[in-house]
Amino acid sequence: MDLHLLFVGTGGSAPTARRGLPALLVQRGGEHVLIDCGEGTQRQLMRSSGLVELDLVLLTHLHADHWLGLPGLLKTFDLRERTASLTVAGPEGTASAIAGLLRLAGGVRYPLEVLELAAGDELPRDGWRIHAIEAQHRGPARGYALVEDARPGRFDPERAQALGIADRRDFGRLQRGETVDGVSPEQVMGPPRAGRKLVVSGDTRPCDAIRLAAWQADVLVHEATFTDDQRGRARKTGHSTAAQAAELAASAEVRALALTHLSARHRPTDALAEARTRFPGALLPRDFDLLEIPFPERGAPLHVPGGGRVRPSAAASLDDPEAEGGPDAADADAADGRTPAPSRDAARVRDVR
Repeated sequence: MDLHLLFVGTGGSAPTARRGLPALLVQRGGEHVLIDCGEGTQRQLMRSSGLVELDLVLLTHLHADHWLGLPGLLKTFDLRERTASLTVAGPEGTASAIAGLLRLAGGVRYPLEVLELAAGDELPRDGWRIHAIEAQHRGPARGYALVEDARPGRFDPERAQALGIADRRDFGRLQRGETVDGVSPEQVMGPPRAGRKLVVSGDTRPCDAIRLAAWQADVLVHEATFTDDQRGRARKTGHSTAAQAAELAASAEVRALALTHLSARHRPTDALAEARTRFPGALLPRDFDLLEIPFPERGAPLHVPGGGRVRPSAAASLDDPEAEGGPDAADADAADGRTPAPSRDAARVRDVR
């Protein structure tokens, strides 16, 4: 099953010309989960994945830069005559916030469920689950761990044949958990294999709850609002530096680290350089980058710069300087410390286990 992340907005506090406000789209098979919904998120989605039918919106906290895009998104779904239910979940205060915005913006006609999650709460999904984590910010805040169920072990056809299973149609029955001619699945199946794990910190100081949840995660998406020369300000405002995020990732032995929530106070290249002194494989995605997460035995996570962007026509590139291949696309790459590359060029993430 495919699992990938689309970085919809990677800035923090206020948008810049290159980075929108926080939003991360998790796509697993046919499911779509949006984590945070900063101002302008629906337009960012239209420029990338399209306005997909979301199944769930998770809010990390209720500071304005993380959820002011939600009223417009909910109303657009209503204008499109959505009928499927939608769940919005977040920390305490989420229900009253959503009720207030619907009083101002008007209600919606599709079923809308609002949940408030305490640390340790779990949302079960089909084949995976979401755990709420206590983050340390100013006010109630949650990180999220998205964890797939364990997968069956590998089937051993030679062992099955040695035990007298000659009909290959019975191989499938054994793999589905049936006992065939006295042979049980445990006799021919290897140990269960772990599913994938993705952890999103939200806004937080470095904290043990995120570190523990991220233990050997396939991907940790962690905020990096400040560089280390502003560590005091980071602590005071409930944020992390790029170095602190990298230190946490290294101690949790994650496979890949993606830094988000970049402040305009410093150059992205400075944050990335700082992080890579502690975690050499650190990534600093830009808006519309993709991160594909295969099963561990199939390789490392794959970073695809610009992989989620809608491909404009040549004319659109001339009109829009931010479009892929537009006049200052190379300058934008340079500002983020990236060598300009074709749209589907991909950089393998170093496996640090």
